[in-house]
Amino acid sequence: MAKLSDEDRKKLKDGDFAEPEKRKYPIEDETHARNALSRVSANGSEAEQREVRKNVEKKYPDLEKD
Repeated sequence: MAKLSDEDRKKLKDGDFAEPEKRKYPIEDETHARNALSRVSANGSEAEQREVRKNVEKKYPDLEKD
């Protein structure tokens, strides 16, 4: 997974984040989406986990679930 620079992160649309209102957990590609799921699973509240899963599944419906 390529590191996302601050400049590139600022260029992303809100819809490229699993938590768009916070611009948290970028999901601009499937690799970042998997990473977002992993990070929120380890560090997020249950509400955050539900929101991130919902938004990842919406953007990547064919992404394999672990």
